[in-house]
Amino acid sequence: MGLALLLAAAAAWPAMAQARPRILTPISAHAVLQRDRPIIVEGAADAGERVSVTMGGASTTATADAKGRWRATLPAMAATATPLTLTATGKDGAADTMDDLLIGDVWLCSGQSNMEYPTKQALNGEGLVKGAADDRIRLLDVAHHVGLSADEPLEKRPVWAAASPASVADFSAVCYLMVKDLAAKANVPMGAIDSSWGGTKILPWIPATEARKLPGLSADADLLALYARDHAAGLRSFSDRWGDWWRKASGTKRGQEPWNAPDRLSWTPVPKFSPWEEWGVPALADYNGLVWFRQGFELPTAPSGDGVIELAGIDELDTVWVNGVVVGATFGWGDWRRYTVPRSALKKGRNEIVVGLGDTYGPGGMFGPADHIQFTPAGGQPIPLGSGWRYSVYKRDDQSYPRSPWESHAGLGTLYNGMIAPLGPMGLKGVAWYQGESDVGRADYGDRLALLMTGWRQQFQAPDLPFLIVQLANFGSPPVKIGDSGWAALRETQRLAVLRDPHAALVTAIDIGVRNDIHPADKNELAKRLVFAEQHLMAGDRANASGPMIASATRAGGEVVLRFNGVQGALHAWSAAAPIGFELCDASACRYAQASVNGSEVRLADARPSDVRVRYAWADAPVVNFYDDAPHPVVPFEMVITGN
Repeated sequence: MGLALLLAAAAAWPAMAQARPRILTPISAHAVLQRDRPIIVEGAADAGERVSVTMGGASTTATADAKGRWRATLPAMAATATPLTLTATGKDGAADTMDDLLIGDVWLCSGQSNMEYPTKQALNGEGLVKGAADDRIRLLDVAHHVGLSADEPLEKRPVWAAASPASVADFSAVCYLMVKDLAAKANVPMGAIDSSWGGTKILPWIPATEARKLPGLSADADLLALYARDHAAGLRSFSDRWGDWWRKASGTKRGQEPWNAPDRLSWTPVPKFSPWEEWGVPALADYNGLVWFRQGFELPTAPSGDGVIELAGIDELDTVWVNGVVVGATFGWGDWRRYTVPRSALKKGRNEIVVGLGDTYGPGGMFGPADHIQFTPAGGQPIPLGSGWRYSVYKRDDQSYPRSPWESHAGLGTLYNGMIAPLGPMGLKGVAWYQGESDVGRADYGDRLALLMTGWRQQFQAPDLPFLIVQLANFGSPPVKIGDSGWAALRETQRLAVLRDPHAALVTAIDIGVRNDIHPADKNELAKRLVFAEQHLMAGDRANASGPMIASATRAGGEVVLRFNGVQGALHAWSAAAPIGFELCDASACRYAQASVNGSEVRLADARPSDVRVRYAWADAPVVNFYDDAPHPVVPFEMVITGN
């Protein structure tokens, strides 16, 4: 967990809306507002109420609409470290104020766990934290939150904090170290917003309006919208998906699904509440896939209302039916499940619970504890359900079962809705994005990244908003032979997506990973490269922002000539006479190639007429020894060979 600033003692939005007027944007005391851009302030007041908004020497007015919402725009302001006060004043002089505001640059940092990685765990983390006090740097940690629609407000007023040992320790190391360096270079206040969540795919961060453009996702967007309007209707539609999938996968008929006809499956007693990898069952020792769980309970009388089922901790995907009626579907690593069971799904006598539990990685199962698994009928006492569970394994490593579009880590737009959209149209200097580990294997990652950038630029009303995209670090065993690599393929989709975007820069981390730790601690060097990219991108020198990047691969007799852009000085092989990791490939196979270097040019010897492409550092965890004078490593790539 980061600073948990959003969980600090702050008024909830509904409570604030009762006292008018109120400033409702993510502006709070100690915030930094973006310089040289109009400052948009949103708020609530009585319908039709006229509100006066002032800050420094600027002022404007706005009138609340029929729903009591208003928006005011103050003129752009130059950077200042002199604290300002923002005031919204309504009728009878009632006012809301935000104190200690600075004007400078604001960066939004987002992604999964490597962006969320805290400063205290980075290299020299203890020293970084001890020396963190700097009132010019302000931090905002956005709490984890799943949103079903983009118009959901933040549950708590955001709370900014000046950089200090207390605020920096759990804040994103990459984000903090980047803005710390930028503050020193630009000599202006810096605001850093960390809105990240470990283990997430890119899809939840894409606005649903953009994500529905992807093949096959318009139905998910419609289902998410239905669930947002009517949970029960959304769950029924999701259960229909399960039915379609199961009947096709199993060859059974309608009404014979496990939640409707559980006796058709073979069941074995659950030995204990723990990951099923710990049960001592050989077939489940390293199992990722679907396991059915079953339990029942007796109701001595007809139900008088809705009940509640509590299943304690589950990892990681569950869909729960009671008497064939779906009551909930959630994603979470050990998160506790608690679902309302409608009265219409219950009956006097025997009631049947069936859980479809899917696991995609690591431990899976029902974790308990047993004494927290129970059903509570309306007006009655809890009925213990901690014993007597049975299970049935579906099929090894089949993860094709349905997943709900409203889940957190792989849903559709849910984290954009809950953690990005509530920031409103606030001004930003740029975005740093570090994500992709959870999407290795996705050939369309580049398309998804492009839609994310488009959607975020629309929200922040900045069509040229800069994006700094961190390319995946090396992770896993170094290669001992040439082969395919999902990590390398995703790095290439990131590279190509950045090349297609005139306002984006790629930042490689190919040499600062750790083979046996997906979370490398050297965020210090990565932050330096982010700042390098930012400096060149903002100066209009995009060609040099990413370090050495392939520009062309041309056949020249028996050689292939590679030319690179973005080289600082010249290219050099470290600890060897020549760079390693280059491959020449024909239509069916690749082989390592001998390389020689001259300035920013590389020549690969022994090229064959059948060679059609060249690639470099093409492995999950390649060993690289090829740098420029910055020094920055050559960016991994795959390139078609041109020429005769």
